[in-house]
Amino acid sequence: MALGRKRKSESASVANETTTPSKRVATGAASTPATPATGEKRGRGRPRKYPEGSKPAPPEGPKRGRGRPPKDPAAKGTPKPKTPASSSRGRGRPRKITAQTSASVSTPKTNASTAKTDKSANNSGPSYWLMKAEPESRLDKGVDVKFSIDDLRDAKEPEPWDGVRNAGARNHMQSMKKGDLAFFYHSNCKVPGIAGIMEIVQEHSTDESAFDKDHPYYDEKSKRDNPKWVVVHVEFRRKFENLITLNELKSHANAKGPLENLQMIKQGRLSVSPVTAEEWEFINSLVKKSEDADAAEGAKEGSGAEENAGENAGVKPSE
Repeated sequence: MALGRKRKSESASVANETTTPSKRVATGAASTPATPATGEKRGRGRPRKYPEGSKPAPPEGPKRGRGRPPKDPAAKGTPKPKTPASSSRGRGRPRKITAQTSASVSTPKTNASTAKTDKSANNSGPSYWLMKAEPESRLDKGVDVKFSIDDLRDAKEPEPWDGVRNAGARNHMQSMKKGDLAFFYHSNCKVPGIAGIMEIVQEHSTDESAFDKDHPYYDEKSKRDNPKWVVVHVEFRRKFENLITLNELKSHANAKGPLENLQMIKQGRLSVSPVTAEEWEFINSLVKKSEDADAAEGAKEGSGAEENAGENAGVKPSE
């Protein structure tokens, strides 16, 4: 390669250097943008409405404040037409219109006190209960706590149902009214079950056994000025010929059975529990069914004995 030969890039630079000054000035002038006539430097964005340093003249008239202008008290506005309340539409989403039956439209609303009164009037009959006692002898602090349906039958006066030391059972006793009926249930024995019926003849009063330190159900937390436990007085009404056993009751307490919700089964440790009218009637139907079966069996045995007696009467004694 020849030493005196220049590279292409160098030639270009030399050509630029040799360009005439006038041409270079013209080129520089063309590349520079024109400045505003006012000599003001123009920034980015929207141009100023007023020149920098000048103050806009305030508009003529009273100064206007922020917000909605006050009403002129002297001006009389046109009254708005009144629309009926039924046609006025409230704010927000309109309510969904539900179909109303003729019974719901014609039935007026009743307040809570009226509904309560009506309910009590409909339930004017007796309430039903189930109350447990131990028919077999058991000593507790040297005292026999045995009490059976036979003991109640032999009592000469109304018997206080004492010794209840469960808050739920106590609350049920406080709800009992004179004339209510209760099943007498034999508990904590070989064959537990319903033995008969008794009646509440005196509503709840203080359980005196809670204050007796020698009584098996003494409770030191019960005070005379604030007694904790109560009794109701009961009288014998009927003893069943056959016990309605716990197993028989449970056989009808399956799903959708007539005794499905019997509280005595649901809360087995509760000594006093309510019984619905339907449950009361069903259990009494079990009693009747059992007694009818015994009567039929007795009649069958009686007719068989009579036939045997007649046959024996027609036979000659052997010589």
